[in-house]
Amino acid sequence: MKKIAAVVAAGVLLVAGCADETGGDSGSDSGSASGKRFTLMVGVKGDPFYISMECGAKEKAKELGVDLQVQGPDKFDATLQNPLLDAVSASKPAALLVAPNDVKASVTPLKRIQDAGTKVVLVDTTVDDTSIGASRIATDNKLGGAKAAEALNELLAGKQGKVLVISTDPGVSSVDARVAGFEEAVKTKFTNFTLAAATQYSHNSPQTAASIIQAELQRSPDLVGVFATNLFSAQGTATGVRSAGKSNQVKVVGFDAGPDQIKQLEAGDVQALVAQKPYDIGVQGVEQAANAIEGKTVETNIATESLIVTKDNMSDPEVSKYIYKDKC
Repeated sequence: MKKIAAVVAAGVLLVAGCADETGGDSGSDSGSASGKRFTLMVGVKGDPFYISMECGAKEKAKELGVDLQVQGPDKFDATLQNPLLDAVSASKPAALLVAPNDVKASVTPLKRIQDAGTKVVLVDTTVDDTSIGASRIATDNKLGGAKAAEALNELLAGKQGKVLVISTDPGVSSVDARVAGFEEAVKTKFTNFTLAAATQYSHNSPQTAASIIQAELQRSPDLVGVFATNLFSAQGTATGVRSAGKSNQVKVVGFDAGPDQIKQLEAGDVQALVAQKPYDIGVQGVEQAANAIEGKTVETNIATESLIVTKDNMSDPEVSKYIYKDKC
């Protein structure tokens, strides 16, 4: 009987050992998400858009009992983000919420993470490889670009001239879609203004954006409007227009509604902003990751809304609640 008991005990220990090897934190489809470790990899640290997303993700993680860790590169650059993703791969969290820095360059590390069993949810930006991501959650950026064109049309009130697009870098899914939506609307809906030139790229530098707009004002004296596709581009554009003494001539529509942009809106340096809803993206990201872990239904694509913020409506509670935060 002692021999039989020993064999049974050894078998129990063997089964327990196997369970420990396969039931770690790398995101199995069984059990609750509560107590598991999630990582949120933002596109860049310190950006109020991503801080707002972090706030929403933290709130949902707290509700679900999830341990959420937040990381991000110092610049929106795949060469800086990819090493951080490699470190995430080694730590094997149950889920990764990530804003990829490049539609192509981010694919390899994300595929490695996903193949290892971590549930990957893409938030804000995406990659070209459609096999990556249990869920993809982002603003309908093409529609946001079209809204920017409509806002500029209202601001110009029939004034004729040229408009310029200043973006970040090509190859970022979100801003590429904004540019496409804006350009399509300009070409098909409006006749009083035309595109001044090909899209210019600021590389996320306000100083570069300021230089771009000042040079364009020299080339195109009939420039009447600018669409700046993100926070840093809008900051630099507004500075450049003001420095050139063209604030009365050139209307600026920015994308995003961070604290600095709201100050520019109040000062009249920017006349309209397309505000996203990053807090909602963070909430949805954690929720969809938890559903994937628990074997529940996952929404593979979620398009969140945007709205136009102006000096006239920014105090409306239904608008002001979407102004980005600089801390949770």
